[in-house]
Amino acid sequence: MYAIVEIAGQQFKVEKDQKVFVNRLQTEEGKKVDFDNVLLVSDGDNITVGAPAIDGAQVSAKVLKHLKGDKVIVFKKKRRKGYRVKNGHRQALTEIVIEGIAASGAKKAPVKTASASPATEKQEPKAKVEAPKKEEATQDLSKLTVAELRELAKAKEITGYSSMKKAELIAALS
Repeated sequence: MYAIVEIAGQQFKVEKDQKVFVNRLQTEEGKKVDFDNVLLVSDGDNITVGAPAIDGAQVSAKVLKHLKGDKVIVFKKKRRKGYRVKNGHRQALTEIVIEGIAASGAKKAPVKTASASPATEKQEPKAKVEAPKKEEATQDLSKLTVAELRELAKAKEITGYSSMKKAELIAALS
């Protein structure tokens, strides 16, 4: 019996008691982890294909250890330009051993959502912002842009506002 399962963004063909190196998992060593994104399960001649995943199928595994992969050298060069860059990289990996494959009857893991936090649920809706009063408008004129000042001048029917500078508009509106 084998299964094709998606683990940490990659697809793996796994069998029972197989050791697999996957991208680093956020699970402690020795802990058990279940993967419910099973794409295909084969049991002899019986093959079940998901669309995209099989409901109720699950692969259980145990985390053996966290380690780093072999060093990969990245060398870049542009000829006749004197450009040479050498970098190295070691991928963070987790070694897991597959303990079992369940074709059906497994429970889905609860989906964690960021919006379900208690702090966001208790927030009150924001009040509507009211238009500034006449006294506040005279103080806040310096914070407005020239285009907004011209709109205010147009609303107050001030002539020649299109050629005025910001300081002249503020003086005319005050």
